[in-house]
Amino acid sequence: MTIYHFVGIKGTGMSALAQVLHDMNYTVQGSDVEKRFFTQKALEERGIPILPFNKENIKPGYTVIAGNAFPDTHEEIQAAYELGVPVIRYHRFLGEFLQKFTSIAVAGSHGKTSTTGLLAHVMQGAHSTSYLIGDGTGKGIEGSKYFVFEACEYRRHFLSYFPDYAIMTNIDFDHPDYFANIDDVFSAFQEMALQVKKGIIACGDDEYLQKIKAKVPVLFYGFGDDNDFQARNVVKTTEGTSFDVFVRNTFFASFEIPRFGDHNVLNALAVIALCHYEEIDVHIIQERLKTFQGVKRRFSEKVLGNQILIDDYAHHPREIIATIDAARQKYPGREIVAIFQPHTYTRTQAFLREFAESLQQADQVYLCDIFGSAREHHGKLSIQDLQAQIPNSRLIQENDTSVLKQHENAVLIFMGAGDIQKFQEAYERTVRSV
Repeated sequence: MTIYHFVGIKGTGMSALAQVLHDMNYTVQGSDVEKRFFTQKALEERGIPILPFNKENIKPGYTVIAGNAFPDTHEEIQAAYELGVPVIRYHRFLGEFLQKFTSIAVAGSHGKTSTTGLLAHVMQGAHSTSYLIGDGTGKGIEGSKYFVFEACEYRRHFLSYFPDYAIMTNIDFDHPDYFANIDDVFSAFQEMALQVKKGIIACGDDEYLQKIKAKVPVLFYGFGDDNDFQARNVVKTTEGTSFDVFVRNTFFASFEIPRFGDHNVLNALAVIALCHYEEIDVHIIQERLKTFQGVKRRFSEKVLGNQILIDDYAHHPREIIATIDAARQKYPGREIVAIFQPHTYTRTQAFLREFAESLQQADQVYLCDIFGSAREHHGKLSIQDLQAQIPNSRLIQENDTSVLKQHENAVLIFMGAGDIQKFQEAYERTVRSV
């Protein structure tokens, strides 16, 4: 049997896929940069070897799975070509692999990871389910009936997938380094919709998803009256959210989730709709929704003294609003402090005004330097351009986070898709060293 060698095994999708294959008794190893990433922990726990990049890592008889961040000129990929070792890009491999299961793709500009995690958690209560989540979490079960996976629209990678079902959470303009505008994003989702084999579960409150055409049934979910699956009688507390679900205007069941914000109600609705379509027992859905612990880097909380620290992947204005809204539901009356690290110059430039507006939903804003992507050159833009748009905002450096101590009893939300965690870790060290 071949050895699967992952070039860039610390990437969130790559790490998760390596875990899936390992769990299914394939032999797996990988290589990456030396820097530590949060995705390593699950690999190390499984004993999956992580090597430094080196062309000598590639041996005859291997199959190379290449991360999308690495060009064909990468030394290990070049070595594979020279040895005649097959090289398959991550999304192509996944597209072939998922054909072995009843596959469910979760796509959308926002909410993919949380919804994938929730769906996998709920479905495991009823059937053997393998899954691949974009927070670096994967689980493979030999002979599993279902395969739930996150499908990313960036560079149209999800067009490598022909799933049985697709959940589509929303369509929004993001990845401005690749997509020209919202119509370009819509065209990618429309093309994806035509590849789905059995059914699509789409958010009917989203104006773009309402226009999706497909060859299979499309079921809509949301708060609006026109949806097939509608949430009504939503009750928000500091413990979570409860709501009733009506299927085509007929009461179906009541549900509770230990999550906060409207976006989490919508994520749950998508899962309820898919499970209803697959005839999963309603009591299983109700119980599993209550026990979902969330996914990594999505509203991940920690208590530090009299402060609450939240780590969140929010890196788009719409996500920032949702995260702050969730914090206000759970912690009413407490000061909300946003510590934000913009991710990529192109995104910061494209949404400068929207970032400023969304961050002003917090009571105080601190800004970290822009995290540049490996794919882009530093633009003329700087963090000062965003600071100028947000009254009373302040810049913060990793080597001096002590200013955050003055926000006693506050909720500190560290947001971003880069390495914002190092700012939180630096602050925790500052507090503990006193």
